[in-house]
Amino acid sequence: MEEKETIQISGKALAVVFILLLLLVSTFGMFALKGKDKSASYNLESNDLPEKCRLPSGQEVNAWKEHLGHHAETKDCLKYFK
Repeated sequence: MEEKETIQISGKALAVVFILLLLLVSTFGMFALKGKDKSASYNLESNDLPEKCRLPSGQEVNAWKEHLGHHAETKDCLKYFK
C-alpha cells in the first residue's frame, strides 16, 4: 500500500504567518487612510472665517493649511483648521 505524504505545520509557524499577515494588512490600511483627516474640525462655509483665511476654490485643505503657516500674517488662521 502507498503512503501519502502529509505536511505538518507547527503552531509556531501558524503564529508567524498570522502575525505577518496582520502586519501586512495594517501597513496597507495606513496607506489607504492616508490623506483622510477624520479629526479635522473646520467649517469652510462659516461667515466667521476671515476673508484672508478662506480656502480658495480648487485648493486642497492640507496644502492651504501649510501655506497659511508659512506667512506671519496668516498664522492665526490655523486656529480655524483644527
